Amino acid sequence: MTAPLRESTVLAAPPPALGAATALLDAYRPGDRFLATPHRTLLGEGCAAEVPHDARPLTERVRGALTAARELTGDDAATVVMGSVPFLPDAPPALTVPAALRTAPALRDDPLVALPVPDGPRHDWQVREVPSGAEYGRAVADAAARIRAGEFDKVVLARTLELTSGQEPDLAPMLRRLARRDPGGHTFAVPTGPGRTLIGASPELLVSRRGDTLTANPLAGSLPRGRDLAEDVRRANALLESPKDLHEHAVVVEAVREALAPFCSRLEVPERPTLVNTAAMWHLSTTVTGELADPDATALDLASALHPTPAVCGTPTGHARDVIAGYEPFDRGPYTGMVGWQDASGDGEWVVTIRCAEAEGALLRLFAGAGVVGASTAEAETAETAAKFRTFLNAVGAAL
Repeated sequence: MTAPLRESTVLAAPPPALGAATALLDAYRPGDRFLATPHRTLLGEGCAAEVPHDARPLTERVRGALTAARELTGDDAATVVMGSVPFLPDAPPALTVPAALRTAPALRDDPLVALPVPDGPRHDWQVREVPSGAEYGRAVADAAARIRAGEFDKVVLARTLELTSGQEPDLAPMLRRLARRDPGGHTFAVPTGPGRTLIGASPELLVSRRGDTLTANPLAGSLPRGRDLAEDVRRANALLESPKDLHEHAVVVEAVREALAPFCSRLEVPERPTLVNTAAMWHLSTTVTGELADPDATALDLASALHPTPAVCGTPTGHARDVIAGYEPFDRGPYTGMVGWQDASGDGEWVVTIRCAEAEGALLRLFAGAGVVGASTAEAETAETAAKFRTFLNAVGAAL
């Protein structure tokens, strides 16, 4: 028999109040931990406990940090872990139990999110591509040839833009612009190390857990939005009928199914994807729902079983990681990892860390990637990464 739904204390948000979510967005300051999802808004301040980096499984370390913080504060409702987990499994996470937690309903339900953000200070950005568009295109063409030869099935190749100026960027208005551009998505700003902040707006839910119910929303297969309504509709229809993109999406959905099935007494996976959009991109989307067989499986247990999906790494996973290391002349760090929260009951939300940048001093390092399969072309994947950069470039007033 299925256990009754357990209601998380963090999820017991007050009734929607005008301005409650945007007040948390406006209250963010660098060093805080801010997460906005389609269901809630969280702002964590200070540090009650940090998740250590050692040989124990990450889920065990998180449980320990939550237990220690709960014993220290005696406040279950404010005991959550927030932060990011990097792409590489042996790299240290940046997860903290905040000393104080403020919650509000979703940003998308707050009418004040439609108000414009005042312009911040202007920056004269210098933009450096790593690798260059031409070098990236050659890597895509080479990887696609190796896939057609049967060496592996798929790899996701990324590139970066390094933005520098004479002054440190003001992260607070940058976050507000990202959140207001796509208020129904997942917006985040969390520290990743001394003087470093991960900031972005991801369209992709890795997995959420609420009581015995889980939801995952893999995205794979993308096209840039059109410049006018007719072109936008044409591109959306083309994506829904693209054999290359439908194949790429099916590979990811099957990997999600295989990873979550052992945790579930019931798992529902639609046969065909639908479309979701951001301000810059169309994506093929499948919403997977399930009922947990083991109510002790936490949101992070589920996320760790999924991470990394073929949508951000490739298949087979180990081989794809090696291919990525051979082509990408940079360390991904938190990019294509996961960012989110989990409470003491195990409920939480983890999203795929894309459409993001890492800020350190006067440097902003932006990331974007594209899935490479046998039918991929250098021109199409380079254009896709350029379109994905647009989310963040618009937020900082820069151009590629």
